Amino acid sequence: MCMAMPLATIYAQTTDEKRESKTIKLPDWLTNVKLSGYALLQYQASTQEGAKSNSFNLRMARIALDGRIANDFYWKIQMQVNGNTATLGSSPRLVDLFAEWQKYSFAKIKVGQFKRPFTFENPMNPIDQGFLGYSQNVSALAGFSDREGDHSSNGRDIGIQLQGDFLKNSAGRNLIHYQVGVFNGQGINTGDVDQQKDIIGGIWFMPIEGLRIGAFGWTGSYARKGNWEEIADDGVNIIVHNNEVRKLEQNRYAFSAEYKANDWTIRSEYIHSTGKAFKTRNQKAGDTNDCSVNEAIGDKADGVYALAIAPVIKKKLYAKARYDMYRSTGQWTSTKTRYEIGANYLFHKNIQINAEYAFVNDRSLPKHNYNVFDIELDFRF
Repeated sequence: MCMAMPLATIYAQTTDEKRESKTIKLPDWLTNVKLSGYALLQYQASTQEGAKSNSFNLRMARIALDGRIANDFYWKIQMQVNGNTATLGSSPRLVDLFAEWQKYSFAKIKVGQFKRPFTFENPMNPIDQGFLGYSQNVSALAGFSDREGDHSSNGRDIGIQLQGDFLKNSAGRNLIHYQVGVFNGQGINTGDVDQQKDIIGGIWFMPIEGLRIGAFGWTGSYARKGNWEEIADDGVNIIVHNNEVRKLEQNRYAFSAEYKANDWTIRSEYIHSTGKAFKTRNQKAGDTNDCSVNEAIGDKADGVYALAIAPVIKKKLYAKARYDMYRSTGQWTSTKTRYEIGANYLFHKNIQINAEYAFVNDRSLPKHNYNVFDIELDFRF
Protein backbone atom coordinates (compact mmCIF):
# COMPACT_ATOMS: atom_id res chain seq x y z
CA MET A 1 0.00 0.00 0.00
CA CYS A 2 2.87 2.33 0.83
CA MET A 3 4.54 1.63 -2.56
CA ALA A 4 1.30 2.09 -4.47
CA MET A 5 0.95 5.72 -3.41
CA PRO A 6 4.30 6.94 -4.95
CA LEU A 7 3.53 5.00 -8.13
CA ALA A 8 0.12 6.63 -8.33
CA THR A 9 1.71 10.02 -7.82
CA ILE A 10 4.30 9.40 -10.56
CA TYR A 11 1.56 8.25 -12.94
CA ALA A 12 -0.51 11.37 -12.22
CA GLN A 13 2.48 13.65 -12.76
CA THR A 14 3.37 11.90 -16.02
CA THR A 15 -0.22 12.18 -17.21
CA ASP A 16 -0.31 15.89 -16.34
CA GLU A 17 2.98 16.50 -18.16
CA LYS A 18 1.65 14.77 -21.27
CA ARG A 19 -1.53 16.78 -21.05
CA GLU A 20 0.40 20.05 -20.67
CA SER A 21 2.75 19.29 -23.55
CA LYS A 22 -0.10 18.51 -25.93
CA THR A 23 -0.50 21.31 -28.50
CA ILE A 24 -3.61 22.34 -30.36
CA LYS A 25 -3.05 22.92 -34.07
CA LEU A 26 -4.77 26.09 -35.22
CA PRO A 27 -6.21 26.46 -38.71
CA ASP A 28 -3.73 28.01 -41.14
CA TRP A 29 -5.91 31.09 -41.61
CA LEU A 30 -5.72 31.85 -37.88
CA THR A 31 -1.93 31.70 -37.66
CA ASN A 32 -1.44 34.72 -39.92
CA VAL A 33 -4.09 37.01 -38.40
CA LYS A 34 -2.56 40.37 -37.48
CA LEU A 35 -3.79 42.96 -35.00
CA SER A 36 -2.87 46.56 -35.80
CA GLY A 37 -4.08 50.08 -35.21
CA TYR A 38 -3.23 53.74 -34.74
CA ALA A 39 -4.35 56.83 -32.87
CA LEU A 40 -4.19 60.59 -33.47
CA LEU A 41 -4.14 63.00 -30.50
CA GLN A 42 -4.60 66.67 -31.37
CA TYR A 43 -4.36 70.21 -30.07
CA GLN A 44 -5.94 72.79 -32.38
CA ALA A 45 -6.70 76.50 -32.12
CA SER A 46 -8.59 78.73 -34.55
CA THR A 47 -9.04 82.51 -34.65
CA GLN A 48 -12.13 82.41 -36.92
CA GLU A 49 -14.47 85.31 -36.03
CA GLY A 50 -17.55 83.98 -34.23
CA ALA A 51 -16.12 80.45 -34.04
CA LYS A 52 -12.89 80.76 -32.08
CA SER A 53 -11.62 77.51 -30.58
CA ASN A 54 -8.76 76.23 -28.47
CA SER A 55 -8.97 72.56 -27.55
CA PHE A 56 -7.24 69.24 -27.01
CA ASN A 57 -9.01 66.59 -29.10
CA LEU A 58 -9.08 62.83 -29.49
CA ARG A 59 -9.10 63.06 -33.25
CA MET A 60 -9.28 59.37 -34.09
CA ALA A 61 -8.42 55.82 -33.02
CA ARG A 62 -8.60 52.72 -35.17
CA ILE A 63 -8.05 49.03 -34.57
CA ALA A 64 -7.93 46.38 -37.28
CA LEU A 65 -7.66 42.66 -37.84
CA ASP A 66 -6.47 41.29 -41.17
CA GLY A 67 -5.09 38.08 -42.62
CA ARG A 68 -5.08 35.61 -45.46
CA ILE A 69 -7.08 32.48 -46.25
CA ALA A 70 -5.67 29.80 -48.56
CA ASN A 71 -3.04 32.30 -49.80
CA ASP A 72 -5.35 33.67 -52.50
CA PHE A 73 -7.76 35.59 -50.25
CA TYR A 74 -6.95 38.66 -48.15
CA TRP A 75 -9.48 39.96 -45.60
CA LYS A 76 -9.70 42.94 -43.25
CA ILE A 77 -11.98 44.26 -40.50
CA GLN A 78 -11.41 47.77 -39.09
CA MET A 79 -13.22 49.82 -36.43
CA GLN A 80 -12.96 53.55 -35.69
CA VAL A 81 -13.68 55.69 -32.63
CA ASN A 82 -13.69 59.50 -32.55
CA GLY A 83 -13.58 61.73 -29.47
CA ASN A 84 -15.11 65.12 -28.70
CA THR A 85 -18.08 64.57 -31.03
CA ALA A 86 -21.71 65.61 -30.70
CA THR A 87 -22.84 61.98 -31.03
CA LEU A 88 -20.45 60.17 -28.69
CA GLY A 89 -22.89 57.29 -28.28
CA SER A 90 -22.76 56.41 -31.98
CA SER A 91 -19.13 57.32 -32.59
CA PRO A 92 -17.68 53.77 -32.76
CA ARG A 93 -18.29 52.45 -36.25
CA LEU A 94 -17.22 49.80 -38.69
CA VAL A 95 -15.17 51.37 -41.49
CA ASP A 96 -13.74 48.34 -43.30
CA LEU A 97 -15.08 44.85 -43.80
CA PHE A 98 -13.98 43.15 -47.00
CA ALA A 99 -12.35 40.16 -48.64
CA GLU A 100 -10.23 40.30 -51.80
CA TRP A 101 -9.28 37.49 -54.17
CA GLN A 102 -5.65 38.20 -55.07
CA LYS A 103 -4.54 35.20 -57.09
CA TYR A 104 -3.74 37.30 -60.17
CA SER A 105 -2.03 40.69 -59.86
CA PHE A 106 -3.74 41.92 -63.04
CA ALA A 107 -7.28 41.09 -61.82
CA LYS A 108 -8.05 41.26 -58.09
CA ILE A 109 -11.69 41.20 -56.94
CA LYS A 110 -12.70 42.95 -53.70
CA VAL A 111 -16.14 42.60 -52.06
CA GLY A 112 -17.51 44.38 -48.98
CA GLN A 113 -17.05 47.83 -47.45
CA PHE A 114 -13.85 49.68 -48.37
CA LYS A 115 -12.36 52.82 -49.91
CA ARG A 116 -13.96 54.20 -53.07
CA PRO A 117 -11.47 54.06 -55.98
CA PHE A 118 -11.39 57.84 -56.39
CA THR A 119 -8.27 60.05 -56.12
CA PHE A 120 -4.79 59.19 -54.84
CA GLU A 121 -5.33 60.76 -51.41
CA ASN A 122 -8.55 58.98 -50.47
CA PRO A 123 -6.95 55.54 -49.83
CA MET A 124 -4.21 56.99 -47.58
CA ASN A 125 -4.56 56.64 -43.83
CA PRO A 126 -4.52 59.96 -41.93
CA ILE A 127 -0.93 59.57 -40.72
CA ASP A 128 0.55 58.86 -44.15
CA GLN A 129 -1.50 61.68 -45.65
CA GLY A 130 0.84 63.99 -43.77
CA PHE A 131 -1.23 67.08 -42.87
CA LEU A 132 -3.79 68.16 -40.24
CA GLY A 133 -6.56 66.75 -42.42
CA TYR A 134 -7.38 65.56 -45.91
CA SER A 135 -7.54 68.27 -48.54
CA GLN A 136 -10.83 70.13 -48.84
CA ASN A 137 -11.76 68.76 -52.27
CA VAL A 138 -11.13 65.15 -51.19
CA SER A 139 -13.10 65.65 -47.97
CA ALA A 140 -16.09 67.21 -49.78
CA LEU A 141 -16.07 65.19 -53.00
CA ALA A 142 -14.75 61.71 -52.17
CA GLY A 143 -17.12 60.56 -49.41
CA PHE A 144 -15.66 61.93 -46.16
CA SER A 145 -17.93 64.83 -45.13
CA ASP A 146 -19.43 64.79 -48.57
CA ARG A 147 -20.98 67.83 -50.18
CA GLU A 148 -24.12 65.88 -51.11
CA GLY A 149 -25.16 65.68 -47.43
CA ASP A 150 -24.21 62.07 -46.74
CA HIS A 151 -23.04 60.93 -43.29
CA SER A 152 -19.30 60.84 -42.66
CA SER A 153 -18.08 57.72 -44.45
CA ASN A 154 -14.27 58.03 -44.45
CA GLY A 155 -14.20 57.81 -48.25
CA ARG A 156 -15.86 54.37 -48.21
CA ASP A 157 -18.95 52.59 -49.52
CA ILE A 158 -20.32 49.05 -49.90
CA GLY A 159 -19.80 47.27 -53.21
CA ILE A 160 -17.56 45.20 -55.44
CA GLN A 161 -14.35 46.24 -57.21
CA LEU A 162 -11.98 44.89 -59.86
CA GLN A 163 -8.40 46.19 -59.88
CA GLY A 164 -4.98 45.21 -61.12
CA ASP A 165 -1.56 46.07 -62.51
CA PHE A 166 -0.14 45.16 -65.89
CA LEU A 167 2.31 46.04 -68.69
CA LYS A 168 5.68 45.37 -67.07
CA ASN A 169 8.81 47.15 -68.24
CA SER A 170 12.23 45.54 -68.67
CA ALA A 171 12.89 45.88 -64.93
CA GLY A 172 9.69 43.97 -64.09
CA ARG A 173 7.80 47.02 -62.80
CA ASN A 174 4.17 47.45 -63.84
CA LEU A 175 3.45 50.62 -65.79
CA ILE A 176 -0.36 50.73 -65.54
CA HIS A 177 -2.81 50.31 -62.68
CA TYR A 178 -6.61 50.28 -63.05
CA GLN A 179 -9.55 49.99 -60.67
CA VAL A 180 -13.32 50.07 -61.20
CA GLY A 181 -16.16 49.35 -58.80
CA VAL A 182 -19.93 49.27 -58.37
CA PHE A 183 -21.27 50.69 -55.08
CA ASN A 184 -24.55 51.46 -53.30
CA GLY A 185 -23.84 55.19 -53.29
CA GLN A 186 -25.06 55.62 -49.70
CA GLY A 187 -21.81 55.53 -47.70
CA ILE A 188 -20.73 53.15 -44.96
CA ASN A 189 -23.00 50.73 -43.08
CA THR A 190 -26.04 51.70 -45.19
CA GLY A 191 -28.08 49.80 -47.77
CA ASP A 192 -29.15 51.15 -51.15
CA VAL A 193 -32.14 53.49 -51.23
CA ASP A 194 -32.90 54.24 -54.88
CA GLN A 195 -31.75 50.93 -56.43
CA GLN A 196 -29.28 52.85 -58.58
CA LYS A 197 -25.61 52.00 -58.20
CA ASP A 198 -22.55 54.26 -58.37
CA ILE A 199 -19.83 53.36 -60.86
CA ILE A 200 -16.39 54.65 -59.84
CA GLY A 201 -13.06 53.97 -61.46
CA GLY A 202 -9.60 55.20 -62.22
CA ILE A 203 -6.46 54.46 -64.17
CA TRP A 204 -2.91 55.67 -63.69
CA PHE A 205 0.40 55.41 -65.45
CA MET A 206 3.79 54.97 -63.78
CA PRO A 207 6.34 55.91 -66.47
CA ILE A 208 9.27 56.21 -64.04
CA GLU A 209 9.96 54.91 -60.55
CA GLY A 210 8.04 56.94 -57.96
CA LEU A 211 5.86 58.86 -60.43
CA ARG A 212 2.19 58.17 -61.12
CA ILE A 213 -0.28 60.19 -63.21
CA GLY A 214 -3.97 59.30 -63.02
CA ALA A 215 -7.54 60.12 -63.98
CA PHE A 216 -10.75 59.11 -62.18
CA GLY A 217 -14.48 59.15 -62.90
CA TRP A 218 -17.62 58.73 -60.79
CA THR A 219 -21.27 58.59 -61.85
CA GLY A 220 -24.25 57.72 -59.68
CA SER A 221 -26.60 59.23 -57.12
CA TYR A 222 -27.24 59.84 -53.44
CA ALA A 223 -30.82 59.21 -52.26
CA ARG A 224 -33.10 59.58 -49.26
CA LYS A 225 -36.61 58.47 -48.42
CA GLY A 226 -38.53 61.24 -46.68
CA ASN A 227 -40.47 64.47 -47.11
CA TRP A 228 -40.07 67.63 -49.18
CA GLU A 229 -42.00 70.31 -51.03
CA GLU A 230 -41.46 71.72 -54.50
CA ILE A 231 -43.11 74.31 -56.70
CA ALA A 232 -45.21 72.89 -59.54
CA ASP A 233 -44.50 73.65 -63.19
CA ASP A 234 -47.13 76.41 -63.13
CA GLY A 235 -44.89 78.30 -60.69
CA VAL A 236 -47.76 78.78 -58.23
CA ASN A 237 -48.92 75.54 -56.66
CA ILE A 238 -46.79 73.53 -54.21
CA ILE A 239 -46.43 69.78 -54.49
CA VAL A 240 -45.96 67.95 -51.18
CA HIS A 241 -44.04 64.67 -51.12
CA ASN A 242 -44.36 62.39 -48.10
CA ASN A 243 -42.28 59.29 -47.44
CA GLU A 244 -40.99 59.18 -51.01
CA VAL A 245 -37.56 58.46 -52.47
CA ARG A 246 -35.63 61.45 -53.80
CA LYS A 247 -32.31 60.94 -55.52
CA LEU A 248 -29.72 63.50 -56.50
CA GLU A 249 -27.54 62.57 -59.47
CA GLN A 250 -23.80 62.94 -58.89
CA ASN A 251 -21.09 63.08 -61.58
CA ARG A 252 -17.45 63.71 -60.74
CA TYR A 253 -13.99 63.46 -62.24
CA ALA A 254 -10.47 63.98 -60.96
CA PHE A 255 -6.95 64.37 -62.32
CA SER A 256 -4.04 63.40 -60.09
CA ALA A 257 -0.25 63.38 -60.09
CA GLU A 258 2.24 62.26 -57.46
CA TYR A 259 5.99 61.83 -57.18
CA LYS A 260 7.21 59.88 -54.18
CA ALA A 261 10.89 58.93 -54.13
CA ASN A 262 14.13 59.61 -52.25
CA ASP A 263 12.06 60.44 -49.15
CA TRP A 264 10.24 63.26 -51.01
CA THR A 265 6.48 63.49 -51.58
CA ILE A 266 4.96 65.88 -54.14
CA ARG A 267 1.26 65.51 -54.97
CA SER A 268 -1.54 67.51 -56.61
CA GLU A 269 -5.17 66.68 -57.48
CA TYR A 270 -8.05 68.53 -59.12
CA ILE A 271 -11.68 67.37 -58.62
CA HIS A 272 -14.83 68.62 -60.34
CA SER A 273 -18.39 67.73 -59.34
CA THR A 274 -21.89 68.30 -60.70
CA GLY A 275 -24.96 67.36 -58.69
CA LYS A 276 -27.20 68.96 -56.09
CA ALA A 277 -26.99 68.44 -52.31
CA PHE A 278 -29.54 67.92 -49.56
CA LYS A 279 -30.05 70.85 -47.20
CA THR A 280 -29.66 68.77 -44.02
CA ARG A 281 -26.44 66.82 -43.47
CA ASN A 282 -27.00 63.28 -42.21
CA GLN A 283 -25.47 63.39 -38.71
CA LYS A 284 -28.14 61.96 -36.42
CA ALA A 285 -31.36 59.95 -36.50
CA GLY A 286 -34.11 61.68 -38.47
CA ASP A 287 -31.85 63.84 -40.64
CA THR A 288 -32.54 61.73 -43.72
CA ASN A 289 -36.28 62.44 -43.41
CA ASP A 290 -35.59 65.93 -44.73
CA CYS A 291 -35.25 65.64 -48.50
CA SER A 292 -35.14 69.38 -49.18
CA VAL A 293 -32.42 70.47 -51.60
CA ASN A 294 -29.81 73.07 -50.69
CA GLU A 295 -30.48 75.51 -53.52
CA ALA A 296 -27.97 78.02 -52.10
CA ILE A 297 -24.92 76.00 -53.17
CA GLY A 298 -26.26 74.95 -56.58
CA ASP A 299 -25.09 71.89 -58.47
CA LYS A 300 -21.38 72.52 -59.09
CA ALA A 301 -18.21 72.37 -56.99
CA ASP A 302 -14.50 71.96 -57.59
CA GLY A 303 -11.18 72.18 -55.86
CA VAL A 304 -7.46 71.66 -56.19
CA TYR A 305 -4.53 71.13 -53.86
CA ALA A 306 -0.76 70.90 -54.26
CA LEU A 307 1.61 69.77 -51.52
CA ALA A 308 5.24 68.94 -50.86
CA ILE A 309 6.81 67.02 -47.97
CA ALA A 310 10.61 67.34 -48.02
CA PRO A 311 13.21 65.57 -45.88
CA VAL A 312 15.35 67.81 -43.67
CA ILE A 313 16.85 64.80 -41.88
CA LYS A 314 16.12 61.64 -43.85
CA LYS A 315 13.54 59.34 -42.22
CA LYS A 316 13.43 61.70 -39.23
CA LEU A 317 12.49 65.36 -39.82
CA TYR A 318 10.34 66.74 -42.66
CA ALA A 319 9.27 70.21 -43.74
CA LYS A 320 5.91 70.51 -45.49
CA ALA A 321 3.70 72.99 -47.33
CA ARG A 322 0.27 72.77 -48.96
CA TYR A 323 -1.94 75.00 -51.09
CA ASP A 324 -5.56 73.85 -50.66
CA MET A 325 -8.46 75.55 -52.50
CA TYR A 326 -12.14 74.52 -52.64
CA ARG A 327 -15.15 76.22 -54.26
CA SER A 328 -18.38 74.85 -52.77
CA THR A 329 -20.52 76.41 -55.52
CA GLY A 330 -18.01 76.35 -58.35
CA GLN A 331 -17.85 80.15 -58.11
CA TRP A 332 -14.99 82.32 -56.85
CA THR A 333 -17.30 83.96 -54.33
CA SER A 334 -17.46 80.65 -52.43
CA THR A 335 -13.70 80.02 -52.45
CA LYS A 336 -12.03 78.77 -49.29
CA THR A 337 -8.24 78.66 -49.53
CA ARG A 338 -5.77 77.32 -47.00
CA TYR A 339 -2.06 78.14 -47.12
CA GLU A 340 -0.28 75.68 -44.84
CA ILE A 341 3.27 75.17 -43.61
CA GLY A 342 4.62 72.83 -40.95
CA ALA A 343 6.94 70.02 -39.94
CA ASN A 344 6.74 66.34 -39.02
CA TYR A 345 9.21 64.69 -36.64
CA LEU A 346 9.54 60.91 -36.26
CA PHE A 347 10.76 59.67 -32.88
CA HIS A 348 10.37 56.16 -34.27
CA LYS A 349 8.75 54.70 -37.37
CA ASN A 350 5.62 54.14 -35.25
CA ILE A 351 5.39 57.45 -33.37
CA GLN A 352 5.63 61.02 -34.62
CA ILE A 353 4.65 64.60 -33.82
CA ASN A 354 3.27 66.99 -36.46
CA ALA A 355 3.02 70.77 -36.21
CA GLU A 356 1.22 73.02 -38.68
CA TYR A 357 0.10 76.59 -39.26
CA ALA A 358 -2.63 77.48 -41.76
CA PHE A 359 -3.66 80.89 -43.01
CA VAL A 360 -7.26 80.61 -44.19
CA ASN A 361 -9.09 82.88 -46.62
CA ASP A 362 -12.81 82.07 -46.77
CA ARG A 363 -14.76 84.40 -49.07
CA SER A 364 -18.11 83.17 -47.79
CA LEU A 365 -17.46 84.72 -44.36
CA PRO A 366 -17.94 88.41 -43.46
CA LYS A 367 -14.38 88.44 -42.15
CA HIS A 368 -12.47 86.38 -44.71
CA ASN A 369 -9.15 85.70 -42.99
CA TYR A 370 -8.25 83.70 -39.89
CA ASN A 371 -5.53 81.38 -38.57
CA VAL A 372 -5.40 77.74 -37.54
CA PHE A 373 -2.67 76.17 -35.37
CA ASP A 374 -2.49 72.38 -35.12
CA ILE A 375 -0.21 69.96 -33.25
CA GLU A 376 -0.73 66.18 -33.36
CA LEU A 377 0.84 63.15 -31.73
CA ASP A 378 0.33 60.06 -33.90
CA PHE A 379 1.28 56.50 -33.07
CA ARG A 380 0.64 53.05 -34.49
CA PHE A 381 1.09 49.48 -33.40
